Amino acid sequence: AERLQVETPDGEMLHGVRVPPVAPASGPKTLILGFGGNAWNGEDVASYLHELFPQADVVAFHYRGYRPSTGKPSAKALLEDAPLVFDAAVERVKPDRTVVVGFSIGSGVAASLAKRRSTAGLILVTPFDSLKKVASDAYPWLPVGLLFQHEIDSAGALEGSAVPVAIIGAEIDEIVPAARTDALRAQVPNLVFDRMIDGAGHNDLYARSEFHSAIDEALKAVARP
Repeated sequence: AERLQVETPDGEMLHGVRVPPVAPASGPKTLILGFGGNAWNGEDVASYLHELFPQADVVAFHYRGYRPSTGKPSAKALLEDAPLVFDAAVERVKPDRTVVVGFSIGSGVAASLAKRRSTAGLILVTPFDSLKKVASDAYPWLPVGLLFQHEIDSAGALEGSAVPVAIIGAEIDEIVPAARTDALRAQVPNLVFDRMIDGAGHNDLYARSEFHSAIDEALKAVARP
């Protein structure tokens, strides 16, 4: 593995890791750029994606404020940092194609790149249409619309986009309600793969063999020549 760094325009330093493929690719050189869930360690994201896609280059970064990256985390910062991370990964790997994979809150960060950078496709795992609406569903008695400052609008980011999108959901997701994933699904213009993992929850999804099969199929669907 190789450590990477990106300096942001406001002087913060983002730290990441690149894991090379186990062997040279026989086809197009593929970069998998990963964005983890809340409190995920960037190195764990890269390691897990390398297990799933050993023939691809994998890059993942620690979010701003997630040590060793400096700064203070916020939805605004995560969305603004995503293109910087994308550019740094592409510059280092020089791939033929880049597929962005986002898990949970990282699915919103991944979706934000749909109109900002040229990607071969997006794989969104346990995604949502709006982070604010996820919070509203969790706390219906609170005026979330007035109080919530950390919006990530995945549906808005994908509106009108031609980027191929794959969605993988968990049937009994206790964090992202099915209604929020359904709402996003209905608004994705180019949904090329859609799979619900039966009996899976938000956090135990990743250890299931059905998920491993699904994400492998998802990559093939979004990265077709």
